[in-house]
Amino acid sequence: MTLWHPVEPTVWQGRDDSAEAANALRVFQTIASPGDFSPQQYRGKVALLGFECDEGVKRNQGRAGAAQGPDVLRKALAGMASQPGHGQLVEMGNIRALPDKLEEAQQALHDALLACQRSRMRTLVFGGGHETAFAHGCAILDAFPHERIGIINLDAHLDLRHAQRASSGTPFRQLALHCEAQQRGFHYSCIGASVAANTQALWDEAANRNVTVIDDLAVLHTFDDRVMPEIARNIASYDRLYLTIDLDVLPAWEMPAVSAPAALGIPLALLLRIVEPLCRSGKLQAVDLVEYNPLFDHHGAGAKVAARLAWQILHWWRG
Repeated sequence: MTLWHPVEPTVWQGRDDSAEAANALRVFQTIASPGDFSPQQYRGKVALLGFECDEGVKRNQGRAGAAQGPDVLRKALAGMASQPGHGQLVEMGNIRALPDKLEEAQQALHDALLACQRSRMRTLVFGGGHETAFAHGCAILDAFPHERIGIINLDAHLDLRHAQRASSGTPFRQLALHCEAQQRGFHYSCIGASVAANTQALWDEAANRNVTVIDDLAVLHTFDDRVMPEIARNIASYDRLYLTIDLDVLPAWEMPAVSAPAALGIPLALLLRIVEPLCRSGKLQAVDLVEYNPLFDHHGAGAKVAARLAWQILHWWRG
């Protein structure tokens, strides 16, 4: 498979408490790590893939470094306690982008994810920039061509840019065009968008494409009236759901290690209230966490926040 490589065994290490009790286990001890790409052997499990890419961030004039994120997030997750849900995780390796070869990398990631989905696995991706979402979203759409797919983006940005080349700012407009080509509906909700971080042209594009947007202030001030009904609507309306989380939706004091830290943002505790019903719905097919940039995570706090988010998703996720 092009651009794929396995994860080094040294990534999945941590404190060993197994002498204390048989169930004193951590994630690194319960994850399946076959060392190759073999999704057909893991039906019903969750495939973990990394996307070592920030070519889209570079094209979007952002701070490069997200390509180094997947393995740092794995290391932060590895030592956390393994609880119900974490035993379903299967290591499926990384897709590594070559310089200025974004489209080839997205195609390789799409193909790997599509293979996992067709093997009846669910997929969790550690990015990489938000260009990850075009590959991941297309894989879900292509795996379930006759179903209604709801796309939920937790993000400070709408990522609906018009541009001559794909970038981390274009994935949802690209997904809209992909839906048009397949003659199916584009069902996109963006929760946490900052009015200060999106130009009027982007808000116009969202309106033209009937995107549901709940901005950051609305999330903070009218959570029960606006956010939870929208989550319930997605669960009720669509056959399957794809959740994509740009870590810059978190406030800068919780997540400084992104290309564009949020001056306001949605705190992790509130974000988890959005995530939990999606995970427990039985309809969540795919999740990614994107834009983590270890070059700006000087004390490792950002990796811990992102890893706790991933840990919680796996703990709540139901097939």
